[in-house]
Amino acid sequence: MIELKNLSIKYGDFVAVNKINVEIQDGEFFTFLGPSGCGKTTTLRSISGFEKPAEGQILVEGEDISRLLPEERNIGFVFQNYALFPSMSVYENIAFGLKIKKISKNFVKSKVESIAEKVGISEHLYKKISELSGGQQQRIAVARALVVEPKILLMDEPLSNLDAKLRVSMREEIKRLQSELKITTIYVTHDQEEALAISDKIAVFNKGTIEQIDVPSVIYNRPATPFVAEFIGDINHLEGMAATLYRHNTEENQGSQLYIRPQKVSVQGTPPEEDEGIVAVKGQIQSFEFLGAYSKVIISLEDGSRMVSIRFDTMDMLHLRDTVWASFRKKDVLAFGGQS
Repeated sequence: MIELKNLSIKYGDFVAVNKINVEIQDGEFFTFLGPSGCGKTTTLRSISGFEKPAEGQILVEGEDISRLLPEERNIGFVFQNYALFPSMSVYENIAFGLKIKKISKNFVKSKVESIAEKVGISEHLYKKISELSGGQQQRIAVARALVVEPKILLMDEPLSNLDAKLRVSMREEIKRLQSELKITTIYVTHDQEEALAISDKIAVFNKGTIEQIDVPSVIYNRPATPFVAEFIGDINHLEGMAATLYRHNTEENQGSQLYIRPQKVSVQGTPPEEDEGIVAVKGQIQSFEFLGAYSKVIISLEDGSRMVSIRFDTMDMLHLRDTVWASFRKKDVLAFGGQS
């Protein structure tokens, strides 16, 4: 198990990471998620030994490794830019970590060939790095990190340089490989969809602190803070609707923050039947985007705000500038602050 206890990292007077606490179980795929500059990569680098914490501990199986050198930690690291050696062949890049340990050539060859087969690059072992695609180079970086059999694998936005379609296939491959090898993995990304798709658990970072740690379904469906609600996926901020949604129109309720996911919003050309559990607002279709499996509808409401709906059925019966009613169930509203 990996534990971060009251971990803080500072650059002069600037606090990059502020007293965070994290527990990562053996074999877990754990993701640090957040916007640029939130502290997620800095935390990852402190685990690897490339950054020194100002306070706190980094424990692996109960041993404090926070003062050990990177080479003493038995940790594999896949960098964002892969950090491959262009003058070396694929084989030499993968073997590099083994060769500096002065292991026999036959053993190195066996290990390199084995990991190359696992990541699907066996046919490229004697090619130059420049001859390979971004996806193939990413596989080489993973193989180089895994060939030394680290206790922990760290990955810093390893898919950020790939195109959208290749990102999806590579994230599936990374998750398959991690599950097969059962290696504890900490993965850094700013891509919410990527994090939700491959993680066992997610820590959502914001301004050097952690807002929430949980499994992906809970992070998405039951965000702990307004920041998590707004950062994870599309969402509608229901400004000015507290009086409609709360039975008691108190000052506290008026100050609450309310949200609804677009897929929870229905759109129709006629007013829905009256129901105490449903809120319906009138508006006009401002735009809609056909995105293949679903359509994204943007409605301009009478109060000047807008609402987004995700529809998985056809939009043929509705057109731009049509008057419509957007409706949602009160029980689907995410509320922060206020008392019903």
